Amino acid sequence: MSERIQVVLGIDMETDIGSWTPYYEGVRNGTPRLLDLMDRLGITGTFFFTGEAARENPVQVRDVIAAGHEVGCHSLYHETVGDELFPIPGVKPLLPEEVSGRLALATEWVGNVAGFQPVSFRCPRLWGSTAVVNALEGLGYVADASYPMFYYAERLGPYHPSQEDWTQEGDMRLLEIPVFADLSVDSKDQYGRDRDQWPLFRTHGADAVVQHIESFLSYLDEHNVAAVLCFYFHPWEFVEMPSGLIHYGEGSVLPDSFLVSNCGDVALRELESLTVALQGMRAEFRTAGGLARAW
Repeated sequence: MSERIQVVLGIDMETDIGSWTPYYEGVRNGTPRLLDLMDRLGITGTFFFTGEAARENPVQVRDVIAAGHEVGCHSLYHETVGDELFPIPGVKPLLPEEVSGRLALATEWVGNVAGFQPVSFRCPRLWGSTAVVNALEGLGYVADASYPMFYYAERLGPYHPSQEDWTQEGDMRLLEIPVFADLSVDSKDQYGRDRDQWPLFRTHGADAVVQHIESFLSYLDEHNVAAVLCFYFHPWEFVEMPSGLIHYGEGSVLPDSFLVSNCGDVALRELESLTVALQGMRAEFRTAGGLARAW
């Protein structure tokens, strides 16, 4: 691998506002804005589609492929396929024995639209598990970009997980790619979420993220670990989202302010600034699958 910083830009293709709504305004209207930006800056990324997102938005799947990016999988309906990290009312994980069949179906749905089987995966909410990586291994995946560094705070770079414990190193073919968090931060949150760098780029700006990147790079130097920065974004962040009560079906959702703050033009501008800053650090942008093959 190159000694340069390796960057994986992952775009989680799901319903709007973290799947707290059933709508696809982000996939349909945010994806073109992202593709235009990435083309202009000359970078590639991985677009992780849920099975339903791919079925409901085949035009966007084809557009991503035509633009030279990777199409990955993000579960079937943005359900929790791995271990629960913290409680969210009404959100319960699949049982371990359900995972394999569900991921096989999700892979089939995305593959049928894309025209080929995806080989890169990301768990919704970064809630992965040992059952997930074993299922992915059996399905022929090469990369899983799910490990929440902010929570486990142990794996600092990509690794091949153990079949017995996905958070530990083992001998699987699958490459686990930890999602960037600034572990130099002294966390004040019981789950370590204040180390996570999403959605800091739009709530505080690209400069704030760059400061954390620089601190984390120093942290990696101290631990003699190669620099791989894996990010996650969502297409709905690049379209203005409603900030009030959203009603559908038999109830309503009032998103927390951080979920919808500065979505749209501000988010797009700050992502561009962040990307340009990374290019100034001579970062190499790779797809998740490309990183796994090079690793």
